[in-house]
Amino acid sequence: MSADQRRAYLYAGAAVLLWSTVASAFKLSLRHLRPDELLLWANVTSVVVLSGVAALARGKVPRFTGHRALLRRGALGLLNPCLYYVVLFRAYDRLPAQEAQPLNYTWAVTLALLSIPLLKQRIGWKEIGSMLIGYVGVVVIATRGDLLGLRFESPLGVGLALGSTVIWALFWIYDRSSPGDPVQNLLVSFICSLPPVLLVNFLTGTVRLPSWPGLLGAAYVGTFEMGITFVLWSRALKLSETTARVGTLIFFSPFLSLVLIHFLVGERILASSIVGLVLIVLGNVLQQVVARRTA
Repeated sequence: MSADQRRAYLYAGAAVLLWSTVASAFKLSLRHLRPDELLLWANVTSVVVLSGVAALARGKVPRFTGHRALLRRGALGLLNPCLYYVVLFRAYDRLPAQEAQPLNYTWAVTLALLSIPLLKQRIGWKEIGSMLIGYVGVVVIATRGDLLGLRFESPLGVGLALGSTVIWALFWIYDRSSPGDPVQNLLVSFICSLPPVLLVNFLTGTVRLPSWPGLLGAAYVGTFEMGITFVLWSRALKLSETTARVGTLIFFSPFLSLVLIHFLVGERILASSIVGLVLIVLGNVLQQVVARRTA
């Protein structure tokens, strides 16, 4: 194994471990903050962190030019982080973390579905079958295993969690052709999202300095969910000999997340959450396998 590949595994492993903690961080932070407050202070933190990362990478404070590029990043910033996290944090506020996290993990399936009308991509019946497996997992989690009764504990929470996958998929579809450094692009999107996020806070409640547990939680989310982890993952993909070598590691994240949710948040993990998550991950894996074979 080459030195670059070993470094790629280290970066990817660190990213997976950090991503595994964020569902717990969301729930713990939401005990002290409203969803919109969590987004505001996490967004502020992410701008500071990404500015530091961009400056270190380039040896100077990043400068942005080009009105069209800034308008594009601003529009994308309305999707992510603004709208995406407004919806996602409300889902976590209404659902147990063990349900919100796997439901949000279906974004890969949503991305494939939206690629059909927006990117004119074609998918076969095998890919459709793998997607259906994933969405059976969604129903298992949403109904807590009561498939015949189809009683949803929080229909709004489930709708928000699935809605966040649509926003995330739209962001990546329209961001895929963006030129320039990905870290700097992400930084511009986060800067552009600050005014609308601040406006949302003014409209839904008083903007205030939160208590120190809430501020620490928001700082953690902004640093790792919205900042450094993205940089680590991007670095791993660049160093790895193939995307697949590190890409498969991401499937460990939701299972590690369930363990942390149990011990850190104190939720009793339901069998339906585990079964549903297995089905969602299985659907994602099969979809990727079929896509590679037909490429």
